[in-house]
Amino acid sequence: MKRTLASLFNSTAIGLTLLTLAACSTIPKLIGNPETPYPLSNPVVGDLFQIATGHKISAQNLFEAINTTRIVFVGETHDNPASHQFQLEILQGLQQQNPGKVAMAMEMFTPEQQPVLDRWSAGELEEKDFLRQVEWFKNWHMNFSLYRPLLTFCRDNQIPVIALNAPKTLTRAVGRTPLNELPEEVRAQIPELDFQDPYQRAMAESVYSGHSMGKAMSDGFIRVQTLWDETMAQNLASYLQSPEGAERQVMVVAGGNHVRYGFGIPRRLHRRMPVPYLLLGSSEIEIPKDREVQLMDVTMPMFPMRAWDYLKLTSYEKVVSGVKLGIAIEDDPQGVAVKMVMPHSIAEKAGIKKDDLLLQAGETTLSDQFDLLYLLMNMQTGESLKLDIQRGDERLMVTAEF
Repeated sequence: MKRTLASLFNSTAIGLTLLTLAACSTIPKLIGNPETPYPLSNPVVGDLFQIATGHKISAQNLFEAINTTRIVFVGETHDNPASHQFQLEILQGLQQQNPGKVAMAMEMFTPEQQPVLDRWSAGELEEKDFLRQVEWFKNWHMNFSLYRPLLTFCRDNQIPVIALNAPKTLTRAVGRTPLNELPEEVRAQIPELDFQDPYQRAMAESVYSGHSMGKAMSDGFIRVQTLWDETMAQNLASYLQSPEGAERQVMVVAGGNHVRYGFGIPRRLHRRMPVPYLLLGSSEIEIPKDREVQLMDVTMPMFPMRAWDYLKLTSYEKVVSGVKLGIAIEDDPQGVAVKMVMPHSIAEKAGIKKDDLLLQAGETTLSDQFDLLYLLMNMQTGESLKLDIQRGDERLMVTAEF
């Protein structure tokens, strides 16, 4: 029987379809690790790698790659100075390539603090006034010395600093109460939330796995993580679409879990505004013994995508500034009231007691907690501090040795 060319084509197409369906019935063997498809060759602290190729690159190679990318996400290990140094290097490089066209968006601040951030970037505030007005010690519990170089560079170069995170009051409400039980006025503040991302949920559940507080607490944790990522994505999109941000390249500073793999802030931003972005991160490959206690005991799942586009290898360094007395304090009309003294603390060794009233520390008259916390933040181990104390009717002078 003679067959037309068309019938031969149709027969071939059917055969190919059957072969394709047969192939799809078998899961192909996965080779390698999708997170790092090529092993990093002879990695040492200070190396930069392009993860897609496994190739070691120079800083110049990196800046050539990110020069025209609209959004550069730089994830951090909050308490590692080396991680923040990498962020500073990226910000400096972006500013050098695109002077006057760069902004820095930060997880550490919320929109109600934006007017203070604007005054800081304009050079109108000294550091102590800035920290007091953004209530640094209440809102972000990391030593400011970690962020000082980044924020000072922004002030010196008038780079806008953009607040990204959700207000604390909203975070508390979402963490404690299922969304459908929240008052209407609270729900109105919540951005569009996507709880369907399996990778984000797997990461959140893994991070929470070290806690044993039950399903209600676990669900609240996942709600908060999603709220943070979605709010930061929403605020970032709003800035990019505003007249102030329309022409700027933005470096986003956030914790690694909000950035790595792309399913935190980046993917949620892309849902709202499909702009090109790159993921930059750092990884600690040298961890001193005395820093191991800081590590989270968490086993993360393997994800089917690269964690970063570019990776800087670091050591887990110590924060060198900042000391602690070991006391709980509250404001008092005359100074700072001591509400509790930790056993074996610096304060106990100095002779400070519960209900003491701290009037002066060194040369600083203490008008509130902030004065004392700011002073301690800028001290180092090996230094000492004289404290003027009121104890009932008695006036004392003690010395805290750090």
